[in-house]
Amino acid sequence: MEKRLLLLLLGLCVSIGIFAEIRVTGVVLSAGDDEPLIGATVAVKGQNIAVATDLDGKFALTAPSANSQLEVKYVGMKTVVVKVQSTPMRIVMESSSTELDEVVVTGMQKMDKRLFTGAATKVDAQSARIGGMADISRSLEGRAAGVSVQNVSGTFGTAPKIRVRGATSIYGSSKPLWVVDGVIMEDVMEVSADELSSGNAETLISSAIAGLNADDIESFDILKDGSATSIYGARAMAGVIVVTTKRGRAGHSSISYTGEYSLRLKPSYRDFNIMNSQDQMSVYQELANKGYLNYAEIANAASSGVYGKMYQMMSEYDPVTGQFALPNTPEARANYLRAAEYRNTDWFDILFSNAVMHNHSVSISTGTEKAQTYVSASAMFDPGWYKSSNVQRYTANLNSTYNISDKVSFNLISNASFRNQKAPGTLGSEVDMVSGEVKRDFDINPYSYSM
Repeated sequence: MEKRLLLLLLGLCVSIGIFAEIRVTGVVLSAGDDEPLIGATVAVKGQNIAVATDLDGKFALTAPSANSQLEVKYVGMKTVVVKVQSTPMRIVMESSSTELDEVVVTGMQKMDKRLFTGAATKVDAQSARIGGMADISRSLEGRAAGVSVQNVSGTFGTAPKIRVRGATSIYGSSKPLWVVDGVIMEDVMEVSADELSSGNAETLISSAIAGLNADDIESFDILKDGSATSIYGARAMAGVIVVTTKRGRAGHSSISYTGEYSLRLKPSYRDFNIMNSQDQMSVYQELANKGYLNYAEIANAASSGVYGKMYQMMSEYDPVTGQFALPNTPEARANYLRAAEYRNTDWFDILFSNAVMHNHSVSISTGTEKAQTYVSASAMFDPGWYKSSNVQRYTANLNSTYNISDKVSFNLISNASFRNQKAPGTLGSEVDMVSGEVKRDFDINPYSYSM
């Protein structure tokens, strides 16, 4: 009786088509434009049965039963699962929402790159960062096509020559505009391209972003073409460099510390093709033999070298001893010049020192759906490669976002920096317009204050 009942139920199932195979056909289209998707994978879920759509987006396969489900996959589209049908099927696939749209940050707004009509380049700050280099502007060198960065001085804080749209301007200035989190960073002093190479003290305070810590930077967006002038006006005619700092993220809290140590060693005469004292004295001797270093011409000169010093000592009379500082005899002059020949002062050892520059940065990032906060502080200590050129820099940064509602948010941005720096030899220079001679009140030599 039970066997007959089981056979009866089995026959009933077959008669209603539960276990009967079914032929499935259809077409796969993309949402919005209804364009056929070529090469989409159509598979029977849970079975080893799959086909790919043809040039018209059509497919055909045999499903084991009418209760089977089709799983449709395509790159960049959401996976679709539908129940099979005996009639031709029309499957529409939507674009995957997990894809991140590339945006361009103009300082005032974020815009989809596909909708941005200008020329822009995005540079990730983490990948562009140079270890041991505290000045963030130097990390842009070689990172974007058409952007030229020339470092005219190795002194920290000196503004480099950055050119985004070439070096020609009717106004005489080709400096790009710096924008940090939507705030235009004005230079403390306007310094022309020629004045950057002058070595004057003004060049040390002419950089608008010398007080930014490299650990706080998220990315750079370089706006290259004239469309930036529609946002910032004529000041952006030479290009715009938009700096985006780090922010807190919802559901993520972290404390980060970064420490950098850079060692500078004293230079060595072995690394340079420089004359020693004996080589230099042989040149002086040749000049003296040819009559170029005679007493009458260089005895009272301001800068006359070892021969001038010798002639001055020959003229210094001591009334107490009744003798000159250096007797005017061939033997006395030869002994003085021989002592200078073997002097060989190691000026690298006197003027330079082995120095360790260290930079420390601490940041705290936290956030919820309602508020996100990023706080950081950093300190840099550089004892200086040559003496009396030490630098200390301290920075602090705060970036908080408060989501008041779905349409209203409040962003609080604050940063501060303090720099204590010595830069010997950077007094103002004067140029003689007639002769073209460059003069300084003290000395152009940066080692003048080193002792």
